[in-house]
Amino acid sequence: MIRAPLAAAALMLAAPAVQDQGPYLTPAQYPDGMAILPPPPAPDSPAAALDLQVFRDTRRLEGSPRWKIATEDVTNDPLRRNACALGLALDAGRAPALARLLDRAGTGPVVGRVKAAYQVPRPYLRVEGPICEPKTAHLAGNGDYPSGHTANGWLEALILAEVAPDRATALLARGRAFGESRAICGSHSKSAVEAGYLAGAAIFAVLHRAPAFQHDLAAARSEVDRLRSTAPRPDPAQCKAEDEVLKVRPW
Repeated sequence: MIRAPLAAAALMLAAPAVQDQGPYLTPAQYPDGMAILPPPPAPDSPAAALDLQVFRDTRRLEGSPRWKIATEDVTNDPLRRNACALGLALDAGRAPALARLLDRAGTGPVVGRVKAAYQVPRPYLRVEGPICEPKTAHLAGNGDYPSGHTANGWLEALILAEVAPDRATALLARGRAFGESRAICGSHSKSAVEAGYLAGAAIFAVLHRAPAFQHDLAAARSEVDRLRSTAPRPDPAQCKAEDEVLKVRPW
């Protein structure tokens, strides 16, 4: 997936107590996605038919405001994406501890193994229709199930809800909508998005075993608490408009 580079130079200079910028978990410490996630729908099953029907139905959203958000969500920039939900307009320079926390929490070892095992074609490869991002060879070769964008987005939403528990409802709603963007875009099926939520939640549960994660979580929480009185706020009118657009659901 496309992920915005949060770990900028300003981030590297912050919080010197934790020098490691790599993942919080070793590959062996991640949960086994093959054991946790259900298998994708069998071909010709009702669930597989529903996946394709959702793809067909959501093509009508092409060019709409909801399609525009889905297009923006192709690039995973969690600080920008969650500005309205968090109530703060942040970037890596302003919130380096939070940026580090989100950068180091990844889903690749879980999602990648399951994708490789099943190699489910993306919906636009099974039914002709537009999608909100380029139909590249890389995208086509990277399986549909589960959705890595959704797994990352849901993991980030869960982390942000711990950082700012008073904003948890809005943050989790935006995390859900981020996954739905993948179905609206047409890059993922309904079943892949739902499996992505489960993958993100499983990784979130295991992350708490890592002392470095606990350290960075506390640092990010303190940082956000300080920024509440100084950081700029997102535009209320834009946030209200975003809330209305995100009421458009893919199923």
